Amino acid sequence: MHPTDSQQRRRLLLAAAAGSIVTALGGTAVLAGDDPRTREKRADGKPRLPPGQRLLSSLKPMGGEPGEPSAAAFRLKVHGEVERPFELDFQGLLAMPQVEVPVDVHCVTGWSCFDVPATGVLVRELAKRAGVKASARHVIFEAAHGYTANVRLAEATRPNVLVAHKLHNRAIARTHGAPVRGIVPDLYFWKSAKWLTGVRFASKDEPGYWETRGYHNHADPWTEERYS
Repeated sequence: MHPTDSQQRRRLLLAAAAGSIVTALGGTAVLAGDDPRTREKRADGKPRLPPGQRLLSSLKPMGGEPGEPSAAAFRLKVHGEVERPFELDFQGLLAMPQVEVPVDVHCVTGWSCFDVPATGVLVRELAKRAGVKASARHVIFEAAHGYTANVRLAEATRPNVLVAHKLHNRAIARTHGAPVRGIVPDLYFWKSAKWLTGVRFASKDEPGYWETRGYHNHADPWTEERYS
């Protein structure tokens, strides 16, 4: 990153705080204004909009080096601490039980987007098919160019965490991680790895790309776990 990771993080956060998040991200989305959903509570009693976040009207793409966008070339490896490792091509992913869930997305740079329809396969379904061992404690999402993101097993197997191939009822765009990306809506969005290539179950925690560069290892938006 240029000039340094920490300098870019600071610029993005300052832009968000100043209300210029759209310019900072190089996009055209607009702030959602006085949306009544920002005053809603989640089932767990937390405010739907985490502290330090602004609601945008549409999902924004964020950084990263694009991977292979072709569905024909797609392969997803499910492996690690499992009894039955396997690999899926795109048609194999579609043949698994499909879900469509509305997810709220929270980016560490200070924007959120509500009710994004995401379609794909729950990570818990992949875990069930693979036969996750009792030794597994974490899920490592593997993606293009060696990118990884670590998530606790209990959080990665929640009923809203999935390997998605559609957003807003359309095939995922390349900027959003085509053909398949992870969606982990209860953590900051860098945990939702784009251009996904693998789901690895691990016995030990393995901090990923951003976690080894100063970002928080857990990434809870409601406690503002932005940096370590």
